[in-house]
Amino acid sequence: MPADSPQRRPAQPLGERNRRSEVLCRFFAGLTEYTFTTQLGVVDPPLVDYLSEMLAHFVRTDAIYGVRTPTGERLSQVADMLAEAQARQGAARRRLHRHIGDFTLFWTGLYPEIAERQRQGRKDSLLDYQDQGKRNYLIASRLPADKQSAPDAVLERLSDRFELCVYGLGEIRKQWEEREGESDGALLLG
Repeated sequence: MPADSPQRRPAQPLGERNRRSEVLCRFFAGLTEYTFTTQLGVVDPPLVDYLSEMLAHFVRTDAIYGVRTPTGERLSQVADMLAEAQARQGAARRRLHRHIGDFTLFWTGLYPEIAERQRQGRKDSLLDYQDQGKRNYLIASRLPADKQSAPDAVLERLSDRFELCVYGLGEIRKQWEEREGESDGALLLG
């Protein structure tokens, strides 16, 4: 490396990344199961598993904002994601509608104050994230699936129980803030 090159942090060994990812997955699985099963009385293992996996996946901001146009432009507004979904077909369209459901559920459930700020003065100001989340999970459940897709029945339940899931995610946020004593942004990684 040339002397004037900026210092880079050494890459984490794959084993260390896998261990951290596994710990994070267990953390979210435990919180999600406790919140939905014990506090809310929702005994639906596939739904609870889906939510805990979504949380672990969305820890990275590049996953939250992972939708891109064919030209590589990152989409951060639901209105733009909806337009992009209309241009896709089959399983790709299903994945995008599912992402819209996940995106709106994540923000309205865990960070409603940020969701509201994201919408102000932008295209999304005319959209109701909860309505969009319910609608897009339902659409996704009816489109052709690929091998990695969530089951239709789980996506339908996410649509039907969207408000309950929003409430449950809010409770999960309270739980991790109580346990960790960290700010609400501490679990989001760049």
